[in-house]
Amino acid sequence: MQQYTKAQCPYCGEPLELVIDPSVAEQDYIEDCEVCCRPLRVLVSGAGGQSLRVEVRREDE
Repeated sequence: MQQYTKAQCPYCGEPLELVIDPSVAEQDYIEDCEVCCRPLRVLVSGAGGQSLRVEVRREDE
């Protein structure tokens, strides 16, 4: 089951809605901002009943 979470683009500041798969413990992937099209690094940690921690960073961080 996928989970939706809100975040903010570190480039343009626009709000984003990300789709996260909570069954995967550690995730690190690149997704483009829907507004400014710049690459975002999405880091997700925690699974198996734990609360998910989602970080959105600039690709170059």
